[in-house]
Amino acid sequence: MVARELEEQQQLSGSSPGGEEESAEGCGARKQEEEQQEAAEREAMLPDGVGGEAEAEEKAEQEEQVDPQQQRPQRDILLYRRRFAVLAVFSLYSLVNAFQWIQYSIVANVFGRFYSVSSGQLDWLSIVYMVAYVPLIFPATWLLDRRGLRLTALLGAGLNCAGAWLKCASARPDGFAVTALAQTVCAVAQVFILGLPSRLASVWFGPREVSTACATAVLGNQLGTAIGFLLPPVLVPNTPDDPQLTAHNISIMFYGTAAVSTVLLLLTALVIRDRPPLPPSHAQAVLPDGPGEDYSYRRSISNLMRNKAFILLLLSYGMMTGSFYSVSTLLNQMIMAAFENQNQELNAGRIGLTLVVAGMVGSILCGLWLDHTKTYKVTTLLVYCLSFLGMLFFTFTLDLQDIRLVFFTAGVLGFFMTGYLPLGFEFAVEITYPESEGTSSGLLNAFAQIFGSIFTLIQGRLTSDYRPLAGNLFLCAWILLGTLLTALIKSDLKRHNVNMGADNKRLQALPTECPEDGPLTSRPLTSETSLDFSRETSL
Repeated sequence: MVARELEEQQQLSGSSPGGEEESAEGCGARKQEEEQQEAAEREAMLPDGVGGEAEAEEKAEQEEQVDPQQQRPQRDILLYRRRFAVLAVFSLYSLVNAFQWIQYSIVANVFGRFYSVSSGQLDWLSIVYMVAYVPLIFPATWLLDRRGLRLTALLGAGLNCAGAWLKCASARPDGFAVTALAQTVCAVAQVFILGLPSRLASVWFGPREVSTACATAVLGNQLGTAIGFLLPPVLVPNTPDDPQLTAHNISIMFYGTAAVSTVLLLLTALVIRDRPPLPPSHAQAVLPDGPGEDYSYRRSISNLMRNKAFILLLLSYGMMTGSFYSVSTLLNQMIMAAFENQNQELNAGRIGLTLVVAGMVGSILCGLWLDHTKTYKVTTLLVYCLSFLGMLFFTFTLDLQDIRLVFFTAGVLGFFMTGYLPLGFEFAVEITYPESEGTSSGLLNAFAQIFGSIFTLIQGRLTSDYRPLAGNLFLCAWILLGTLLTALIKSDLKRHNVNMGADNKRLQALPTECPEDGPLTSRPLTSETSLDFSRETSL
């Protein structure tokens, strides 16, 4: 009994074995908690930026170590069927615009006699497309960056339609001034068309189909040129003894073009949107949906002008595409001069058709090849060299008086020269990413128009004063220079590397064992598709 009472007293007084140590530990813990609470209260009373200075510096260091593109939350990737409708509508109204560009030149002798103007005056109906593009490309690309794809497409289709209807009032012998004004309106419409293929392909199509989509969009413009070579000689045949019949034939061509342009304007308003709800690729997912508050169009232009690879591509693209514009514009004059005293208007149109259709095949094949290999530098250089050889063959076979041989050499020339056009667009987007696709492609087209207008004037004078041989040799020299400049371009495929980096992240941390075989472990994997194409082999 006495022992039991002693134990109860010890429990009440907290003096059980080890009790003194437990009491000391409890007091120490309470004292530490009180000190932490007092420190927190003192920190809360300090001014902003003093108490959490060390923590803020540590957080800033962590943010600097993270890639800014990785900080942006990743969005879902999805491809929409609507992309094919957008591509089709754009390609069709681009087709009509290209048709209106070449419809005068391919039957220059007919229109020259009908309007009683010289061949030099008639050439300006084609050159106006090139002259109008250069000063207007900067506001057009600014509008594309700021307001998006839809408004730019509507302006292009609307002006194209307005110019087509205005031409209907010029189908009379004294209507050259009206037709020149209408052609100028169509030339302004072209400014809102030529810069869209790379933007449309990037924002609507996935990484495995973006090059093919860009080639298809460019192909629409080429197909319009092909139809422009084919239809005008058929619709407006040479009838020098019957000007009323000539006026009637010209009216049929103008009214038909206006009707088609109106339908395409309505389809543009119904189908084309700025971008899909979800991005089609990781390269688009890491970009903002629109220009940010700190976006500067002038800074974007400055960044492109400091890119040495892009400057070299600007010059080489301008030389090649300008040569194509010059050959297309002066093809009728070259054929008529090479085959004197022969009615070759219809064959001139067919040769132009052969040139462009072969180029369309080349564009599609080049686009498929790029989607499969991503060898932009090697493919561009190879196509450039073959275009130079094709121009040489065309130059020295034109005076052999063999029309079948001219058809063949024109097809070879068109396959490579026209097939180069989408290569330049896609190569520019790769080496300038993440700059706007519309800005880079707009500058490419501006240089193409500058070179095209200069080449057309000079080659036209050489062809009329001497022979077509002199004008074609002039183009051969410039294409050779463009080949050398292309060889100097340093390939840095920035957009492709972003897509490949996102794909490689999905390959990380995959299980090395099946669940039933044991625990799961993670290891990085490599894939054949993760080859780094950022540095292609130099020449």
